[in-house]
Amino acid sequence: MTHQEIRTKFLKFFEERGHKIVPSSSLLPDDPSVLFTTAGMQQFKKYYTGEADAMKDFGSLNTASIQKSMRTSDIDEVGDDSHLTFFEMLGNFSFGQYWKKEAIQYGYDFIVKELKMSLDRITVSIFKGDSETPEDRESLDIWKSLGIPDAQIILGERKDNFWGPTGNKGPCGPTTEIYIDGIEIWNIVFNEYFCDEENGKKHFVPLATKGIDTGMGLERLAMIMQGKTNIFETDLFTPIITEVRGKNLYDYEKNKPSERIIADHLRAGIFLISDGVLPSNTEQGYILRRLLRRAIRHINLLNIPDDIYKRILHVLAYSIYGNIYPELVRKEENIIEVIETERNKFTATLGRGLKEFAGLIENHQQANEKNISGKEAFGLYSTFGFPIELIEELAKENDVTVDVSDFQKETEEHRAKSRAGIEKKFGGHGLLLDTGELKAGNEEELKQVTRLHTATHLLHASLRKVLGENVHQAGSDITAERLRFDFNFDRKMTPEEIKKVEDIANDAVGQDLPVVMREMPYEEAVHLGALSFFKEKYPAVVKVYTVGKEATSTEPAEVFSRELCGGPHVTHTGEIGKIKIKKEEAVGAGVRRIRATLVDKN
Repeated sequence: MTHQEIRTKFLKFFEERGHKIVPSSSLLPDDPSVLFTTAGMQQFKKYYTGEADAMKDFGSLNTASIQKSMRTSDIDEVGDDSHLTFFEMLGNFSFGQYWKKEAIQYGYDFIVKELKMSLDRITVSIFKGDSETPEDRESLDIWKSLGIPDAQIILGERKDNFWGPTGNKGPCGPTTEIYIDGIEIWNIVFNEYFCDEENGKKHFVPLATKGIDTGMGLERLAMIMQGKTNIFETDLFTPIITEVRGKNLYDYEKNKPSERIIADHLRAGIFLISDGVLPSNTEQGYILRRLLRRAIRHINLLNIPDDIYKRILHVLAYSIYGNIYPELVRKEENIIEVIETERNKFTATLGRGLKEFAGLIENHQQANEKNISGKEAFGLYSTFGFPIELIEELAKENDVTVDVSDFQKETEEHRAKSRAGIEKKFGGHGLLLDTGELKAGNEEELKQVTRLHTATHLLHASLRKVLGENVHQAGSDITAERLRFDFNFDRKMTPEEIKKVEDIANDAVGQDLPVVMREMPYEEAVHLGALSFFKEKYPAVVKVYTVGKEATSTEPAEVFSRELCGGPHVTHTGEIGKIKIKKEEAVGAGVRRIRATLVDKN
């Protein structure tokens, strides 16, 4: 059974049982407490908590999807028979309509009746209970009623049979898992609690509306249905492996780990780029950079031609995923541009870095030392662009270790010195402002920079209103004369879009909206919807600037913009003056820039 047939069979099965089929959401989640979408339920989280109405949005309390997912905890394990970073999750969900009996029956019917699995190949597990939440006796009884004998039912611990929440808090509950030939393929979660954390202690409060959340890995199911011994032999990977091998003469058996690393990491990287991620040194961008650079190293090890990136993208876009993810075709040129830019950056220093590492290893061997210091590792990172994980991988191959904690100390000391060199407090007579993004040499220039800085908030919000909420700031530079604002977007803006952004921003200026700063815990700011970037840099208490009308006794608040920011800002938007966008241009792959000035103060 091909992966296409599995997809069709799964979606048809649940559509016939009253489920609305919902497209996959982005790999970039709305939940700021996690880097990526890791499960199908994440796009439905607000329906379990009651923040949104599934009947209103979907016309049904039950949905089903095939969700793009990304998990980063096993990157270093990729290369064996089973670990992946990017994968797809088949799932069915119910927001208060059906419960354990129906969910387990659906699972049983799909596996036994649709996929024709014999009962003797099936094992299930249920939560045995602990001091925090009780045993899931109901699921145990349901499985027994379906003919699953005691010998094929496992009583699982919390780590195996209790799921969630995604992030720090949210819906969660006990799970029952379905195994075929000892391989876990389907996890059925019974969301009956809301988990919150206070002072390091978790609290489980029963949900007013119970929900069903299931996840079944497509790659694992394809492996079983196609009678393969590992996921890389399925039709989801063999076309990619074929492109990796091409006409290259190397020992295929010996180099399986490298083949699989290239296949997985490029597949994941291509999907991340298609969802708007760009290589960087922070957050999602760092993961993308780490994946691409690890793949580049193994491509070089096998002496694979540079067109491998284009060949793999072509297979993904036009063969494996066909019409499932049309963005791969639509963004083909941009994806290649991003990968090749990163490849050029890394390969320019890769050879020299590997020579430097070889010399380092030789020196350690002569001194009979088995540990690379944090300072040595930081030198490889800062000079040659080696992610710490790559340094660890190289070290492991040479039977040495890396002092990662010392590396982190070196990194933080370097950042602290850099910040100390550019950061000065806002305010004060005769201020010289130079934070790297904001520059003013005297009090009058500071006033102008303050107006332009607040204008970037208005432009950012306006861009998101016109181009969509996937748009995020990618950098800025402000002087007393003008502003530059960089944002992620994969095409040139039309003149009509530029005019619309400008009009929306100036309408906010014309309304003379208040600009209010509040200090609050970072988590509260995120909950309020404040835009945040590079969250590892934020302290526990942050400044949030809100542009908009406050709530009154008769009207709700109207927020135009809300961002975490250090300032400086005007107190009302009317102080800014008319904003004029002078130019829109490309900065790099997937990043655009607008240049703007202020025409007048009134």
